[in-house]
Amino acid sequence: MRTVLKGSLPLLALAAGWLAGAAWSATPVLAQSGQATRVAFVDVQRVLARSSAGVAAREQLEREKAAMQKQVDGHRGDLEKLRDELEKKGQLLSADVRKEKQDTLERKVRDVRRLVDDLQKELQKKDQDLSAKVLRDITGAVQRFGREKGYAMIVDARGAAVIYGAPEADLTEEVIRVFDEESRKVKK
Repeated sequence: MRTVLKGSLPLLALAAGWLAGAAWSATPVLAQSGQATRVAFVDVQRVLARSSAGVAAREQLEREKAAMQKQVDGHRGDLEKLRDELEKKGQLLSADVRKEKQDTLERKVRDVRRLVDDLQKELQKKDQDLSAKVLRDITGAVQRFGREKGYAMIVDARGAAVIYGAPEADLTEEVIRVFDEESRKVKK
């Protein structure tokens, strides 16, 4: 799932900045009213890696990657057969037939390279789409959780460059639990 995590960094930074900005604007009101300001952090990367939705997205991506690999392997097998035929029987073939088979091999090699490139782009797009969807869902869950529990600010532990965070301010495990519960409700 490295690709899902790596492709989601800009989204994480955007979500962290948005969460921090939205919560930051509420801080002076809370401070003026005499209430204690509650601030916490969440490791969104860990939520992505350990939540049921994040695991399901990673598994879906792996299934699609395996199907694509199977398709490419089939084409590569055809290429190997044609290459072997040319190596073994090439000297016995007439110059025109040998040239035709070599041209066919070169064309098929280009086709397979193009297919691999297209499949990689498709897989990357699916990865980005899945990551964006899960991140939107996580952001929504964190926002609802923060409102319900009275937090002024919840930041992404990695995207907001938290230098220190007390363990009791780490809501990651609780967010994973809440997010998984919300995901199960949506599936029903």
